[in-house]
Amino acid sequence: MLAARDLDAGAAWLAERLGVSLSPGGRHGRMGTHNRLLGLDQGFYLELIAIDPAAAAPGRPRWFGLDALVLPEDRPRLIHWVARCDDIGQELSKCRHDAGEILAMERGDFRWRITVPADGHLPGDGLLPSLIQWDVALHPAQRLPESGCRLMKLEAFHPARGVLRDGLAALGLERHLDVHPGATPELVAYLKTPRGLVELD
Repeated sequence: MLAARDLDAGAAWLAERLGVSLSPGGRHGRMGTHNRLLGLDQGFYLELIAIDPAAAAPGRPRWFGLDALVLPEDRPRLIHWVARCDDIGQELSKCRHDAGEILAMERGDFRWRITVPADGHLPGDGLLPSLIQWDVALHPAQRLPESGCRLMKLEAFHPARGVLRDGLAALGLERHLDVHPGATPELVAYLKTPRGLVELD
């Protein structure tokens, strides 16, 4: 999950960096945001999200900390990741972090449930996942065109490395995120792309 100040500018920056354009996404009326998507093979996808200037302000804090994030002017920032599950209620009960409440969402013919904290903050400083359950036969990654991009590795840096690893283990997700000690929370993704190996942070 990457966030940008402006969706078009962020998508243009990513297209130049990755060597491939993102696919159109849509608008999330309930959150006042809009997005673009890029398939990453093996059921993964990259989502670029931004506050939608044409949307009415939502009656609650926006998801993914978008109301409070300080974003670079010149490029998107990698802020978070989301884990797909088959039973979101059961997985939420295992969480050791504040993943939030389960909200029902829709965009076009997509229907899904996702965990969102009431104040909109990023769970685990963005390093512990939000949970999502798709309530349609095909989720976005299955509909996106082949991009030539693939997620090779996702890693995190955090001063409370043990707490982070325990939170991942509780969900059985420890193999999906390499956790390292670091002075400040940071998420880094490594993508194989038509332009070679690209690092996004």
